[in-house]
Amino acid sequence: MRKVVKIDMDAKLINPFVNATMQVLTTMASTRAKVGKPFLKKDNIACGDVTGIVGITGDVVGTVSITFDSPSIFHIVSAMLGEEINDLDDGITDAVGELANMISGQARRELEEKGRLLHGSIPTVITGRNHMLIHVARGPKIGIPFDLEIGKFTMEVCLAADQPGAQ
Repeated sequence: MRKVVKIDMDAKLINPFVNATMQVLTTMASTRAKVGKPFLKKDNIACGDVTGIVGITGDVVGTVSITFDSPSIFHIVSAMLGEEINDLDDGITDAVGELANMISGQARRELEEKGRLLHGSIPTVITGRNHMLIHVARGPKIGIPFDLEIGKFTMEVCLAADQPGAQ
């Protein structure tokens, strides 16, 4: 029973990140994504080629990451810049960091309106197929898959209460 309560609490924290992802993609890249069924992620292997990760502190602590496969991030960045992009270069990593920053900021604003104060770190970007993605919080890692017309990406949210002994 305790595990179900924890997942329910996480859903209230996760939904603003999903909402922000949809809004940022629509606004910045005129792109719509289809949200898949959330799942409990048990390994540390990223589900794609490039990840933006943001540390979270405040009422909860942990990390939020967004990992894109190459086709999805090429599609998104091409739409953002209005030109064809198909190389995983510094421009792509900069874009992933900026997307992670915008998504985190918008989600934190939504949570603040609901009385939850969170702060985000400067995003870190990791590249490479099957790179490791280790979250710092001891809470569950919730994965949320997204599908685009071209490619897919996955958000991972791992947040825990900022209290001594929190798990």
